[in-house]
Amino acid sequence: MTSLPAKAGRRCHNAVNPLHSALYFAPDLARELAPYGIEDPSAVYFAGRAAALGRVGPGVVTATFHNFHHALVARHLPAVWELAAPETVLAARLRAADSMLRRLLGEEAVASKEMAEAAELALRAAEGCVRPGRPLYAALADLPVPEAPHLALWHGASLLREHRGDAHVAVLQHAGLDPMEALVSHTASGRGMSPGWALATRGWSRRDWEEAQERLRGRGLLDGEGELTEAGTALRKELEAETDRLDAAPYEHLGAAGTERLTELCGAFTGAALASGAFPADLFGKG
Repeated sequence: MTSLPAKAGRRCHNAVNPLHSALYFAPDLARELAPYGIEDPSAVYFAGRAAALGRVGPGVVTATFHNFHHALVARHLPAVWELAAPETVLAARLRAADSMLRRLLGEEAVASKEMAEAAELALRAAEGCVRPGRPLYAALADLPVPEAPHLALWHGASLLREHRGDAHVAVLQHAGLDPMEALVSHTASGRGMSPGWALATRGWSRRDWEEAQERLRGRGLLDGEGELTEAGTALRKELEAETDRLDAAPYEHLGAAGTERLTELCGAFTGAALASGAFPADLFGKG
């Protein structure tokens, strides 16, 4: 039995995660990696997110990232490590996180006591995470915690994000949703990445998207207009609820009061980041 209010962990995740994931839409990481010859947006993303795993090939990244076409991953890995070793990328990523957070939040917020408190809470929550079955989280957990509070918060947000993400991949597998079906059904829920962004960044074609829609229709999860059926809506809710269950440990460890406070603090920081244009305006939605 959980001691937390319903969906408290998910609300906290939604407040914390954007502080990490904004890096993949910011110019800072590309700017840091450009001197090494890593300039393609997909190469920047794969290198930045996979560097903690070490000098891995495309198979590991396709497996752990889940919703990318393997051919797109193989186009950039392992070749990217010949341009910059994982350790070099990790250092560049931390510099990029520093410049991004200073730009989006401002120097006053970065130096605030609220930032230090949020970092302490996020790291305390991450103490409750578990390594088995969580490859991306486990790789990040082997990295040192940065000293600066805003970077410690970013690191903590990274740990919490990938801990939940690893669990979500397992849930998708259990539900029998392949990468395209997961993307299409999430978009149809109104909460996922827009089709344009999904196709532009994940390596899939419009035909792949349409074929996934047909498979979902065959399972009674999508209607003729591309909207979720009642069964499809129920499945998406079940996916999130099961992910919540598998991701409860860090928030149980932090406790109800700490989880509420971390949600409050990071909600304010995320709100400021969004107001500063942290994400493209058309990133999410059905259109």
